Amino acid sequence: MSRLISFVAQFVILGLALAFVVVWLRPELLPARPSMGLATQSYAHAVNQAAPSVVSIYTRTLVQEPLALRSTNPLFRALNRDRMVTRPRSGLGSGVILDETGHVVTARHVIADVDDIAVALWDGRVAEARVVGTDPDTDLAVLKIDLDDLPSAQFALERLPHVGDVALAIGNAFGLNHTVTIGIISALGRGQLNLTSLENFIQTDAAINAGNSGGALINTRGEVIGINSASLSQTMGAQGIGFAIPAPIVRTVADQIIEYGQVQRGWIGAQLMDVPLPLAGQGGAWIGGARLIEVAPDGPAFEAGLVEGDVIVAVAGEPITDARILSFEIAQSPPGTVLSMDIARANQRFSTELVVEQQPQLSP
Repeated sequence: MSRLISFVAQFVILGLALAFVVVWLRPELLPARPSMGLATQSYAHAVNQAAPSVVSIYTRTLVQEPLALRSTNPLFRALNRDRMVTRPRSGLGSGVILDETGHVVTARHVIADVDDIAVALWDGRVAEARVVGTDPDTDLAVLKIDLDDLPSAQFALERLPHVGDVALAIGNAFGLNHTVTIGIISALGRGQLNLTSLENFIQTDAAINAGNSGGALINTRGEVIGINSASLSQTMGAQGIGFAIPAPIVRTVADQIIEYGQVQRGWIGAQLMDVPLPLAGQGGAWIGGARLIEVAPDGPAFEAGLVEGDVIVAVAGEPITDARILSFEIAQSPPGTVLSMDIARANQRFSTELVVEQQPQLSP
């Protein structure tokens, strides 16, 4: 028995000695030590997945300005005060490739009223772009480029973001293409910013600078969760407050522009705003709703007998507490939908029905 123990001990000692020599000569073979919970988290995989589908957009517009502005010489300015000169004005933006056929989504204000649009890809290729259609209500536009082998983005349509999630913005910030910034989702469903008529923004503190508009806001999986649209200026004292259009809205609007040339959006011919203070309802109960501040002649609301000042307090029996949410619900209703509404007018309350129509085409 002692001989067996001695035999085993020799092999154990030999193995330990061999391991010591190997580790001494090749220390990289040792497993990495944990860093007490301070391990650096990399998002390179997410960026590498999304960045190829993000493009840089360059625009040029010919504008006229007084020739006198080109000089500080009083005599020159006096002699040329009535003369105009044409000069090019350039602009920057970003976009995201939707599909392999060359459709690109961007922010509408990036390409509004421009003469020429050029799109630069991740791999260095540059192509001229044409406008397929725009949607002023959401500040979205779809472009078309004629190139092959285009990497399309993956949109997070089912895996929706949450407040506190990490978010990365990719775009052509100040002409520095494919700049990546990081932050978190600060809030969801932001509205009343007076940026567009239909507002449902993702708020983020990932830096969104000039040129980022139209670029991608992605999650840690590399999926596009929004299209960057705007940020509050630092001249206002704001820091880290940017806004993106949620991915489901982007895909719905872009797909309809591609298919129909415009968005199939419900319209009742009225503008709505929140009621500043709850109304006194029957029995003294306090009720809220959405006030009609403008009613279009011959529109669905007008045909249903509604007038300015009326308050929509319920739709299909569901109480209304937010005019912005109601506006979104109406916009998402297919033309031809019949909406039953409860209306408060002065001290009266009544019910009516109206038929949703297709929103009239707005200026591109």
